[in-house]
Amino acid sequence: MAGFRLAPRLESDSVFLTDWPLCQLRLMDDARFPWLILVPRREGLEEWTELSAQDTGILSAEIARAGGGLAQMFNPRKLNVGALGNIVRQMHVHVIARFETDAGWPGPVWGQGTRTAYADAERDRLCTELLRRLG
Repeated sequence: MAGFRLAPRLESDSVFLTDWPLCQLRLMDDARFPWLILVPRREGLEEWTELSAQDTGILSAEIARAGGGLAQMFNPRKLNVGALGNIVRQMHVHVIARFETDAGWPGPVWGQGTRTAYADAERDRLCTELLRRLG
């Protein structure tokens, strides 16, 4: 979309999967948690409240689609959905599959240890499988 630029932190911490009608879909490069990030491709967007009513509906559907894919693939105990933006101001939504055995349970994933990047082969396999399931 015209004028859209991905925040450098989002780009460095995640891997591009695909573009959906509204959002760029990315995989957080942290092997400890199955974690997707949706970034609405709107120039200068920082807050959920800045979205048009139409974009809000599209975003909601895309969050459900991402969550459904993670649920189908990982069968998590809980799906966490969050849009904080305290560090990266650009509007983005985290969709995270959570398990009672994960490194941060039951608390949030933020601030829990150190991010562990996927091995190249595992990241590539996961990206391929996620794209297959998410359509």
